[in-house]
Amino acid sequence: MKKFSVVIAGGGSTFTPGIVMMMLDNIDRFPMRELVLYDNDGERQAVLGEALEILLKEQAPDLKFSYTTDPKEAFTDKDFCMAHIRVGKYEMREKDEKIPLRHGVIGQETCGPGGIAYGMRSITGMLEIIDHMETYSPDCWMLNYSNPAAIVAEACRVLRPNSKVLNICDMPVGTLRRMSQIIGKDPQDLEVRYFGLNHFGWWTSVKDKEGHEYLDQIRDYVAENGYLTQVEVDTQHMDQSWQETHKKAKDLLAVNPRYLPNTYLKYYLYPDYEVAHSDHNYTRANEVMNGREKEVFTAARTIIEKGTAVDGAFHIDSHASFIVDLARAIAFNTHERMLMIVENNGAIANFPDDAMVEVPCVVGNDGPEPLVQGKIPAFEQALMFQQVTVEKLVVEAYVEQSYQKLWQALTLSKTIPSAKVAKDILDDLIEANKDYWPELH
Repeated sequence: MKKFSVVIAGGGSTFTPGIVMMMLDNIDRFPMRELVLYDNDGERQAVLGEALEILLKEQAPDLKFSYTTDPKEAFTDKDFCMAHIRVGKYEMREKDEKIPLRHGVIGQETCGPGGIAYGMRSITGMLEIIDHMETYSPDCWMLNYSNPAAIVAEACRVLRPNSKVLNICDMPVGTLRRMSQIIGKDPQDLEVRYFGLNHFGWWTSVKDKEGHEYLDQIRDYVAENGYLTQVEVDTQHMDQSWQETHKKAKDLLAVNPRYLPNTYLKYYLYPDYEVAHSDHNYTRANEVMNGREKEVFTAARTIIEKGTAVDGAFHIDSHASFIVDLARAIAFNTHERMLMIVENNGAIANFPDDAMVEVPCVVGNDGPEPLVQGKIPAFEQALMFQQVTVEKLVVEAYVEQSYQKLWQALTLSKTIPSAKVAKDILDDLIEANKDYWPELH
């Protein structure tokens, strides 16, 4: 069986150790000959790189491993680039969350003004990595799960239309794991129908391989409990703020009982509630910096200090196995069925062809082929059209360096109450992002 060479772009991410361990756990399914971490922050990456070097010597001595800030070294002779970058790191995420809250608007990593600010930063970083990949390994596939995935995917569609970039998100995977707990099934045995945009969609069917439909059973449970389950299925989404998010799904279902909602819809359907229940001084970014950030880097430093990863505190990010599933689908033409972010082109019949939508796809060595979801109801269609227009305006604003278009994008966002508030937030965001955004005119 062929062995693959992989680069992880964003090697200094707190998610990197869990993903490396997940890949080790799946090495029989997806054999690797080389693994390289790449990051433009060498100091941050070196802590994780040194710890992972110790771990891999102990657990996979035949796997060639390195970490670098040199694009040529990182991207030469690679089959896959796995990208999870965060331009501006958590310091900028904190601003994305706190600046909107000062104006009485939800501050969130991927939704509303925070997501738009992050998107404007991410486009530059993503284009840079795509260009490195295509320069040094033109046949390489990029598996991108960097946020905000909707804006990043639209930017790739517009600015790198022929690049081998696959956009995928972990959120539907995490929620499906919760659904599987509700009905006592293995998530691998479930097949879903789903339509929407990234962080903005609905499940219309959840069936097992025998064709039994569980939608009603799950809906009854969610109407009472949201997606909260008794079993801790997801190490990434267990913090208190995430527990509240899973619980809020019951209110999303009340608005639209037809389908099972993506949890992120709460930011669009209940923005006032979210603002009222936000701590303006201690947001999700602070939670992560004082939680996962400290835990992962402390674990890394402990491994380095001891010189061994035996009994180390790195955890397998088992729910991230969707990344290996996607790589395998491309490498071995498995025709895996996965939710992907792709150009619509008729998958949703009554929605624009050039919209980047999230739908089930069959994935083989030519990439994803979207499965037709038919026509969608007016309520969902209208919400999606508003949101996809926001995303398109953000990318247009980036390309044209247009203040006007970014103001329009913020004004159109369902999370912002008026054009005046949108302008006030925009002016503050421009100041905060002056080192990252293109200059707007």
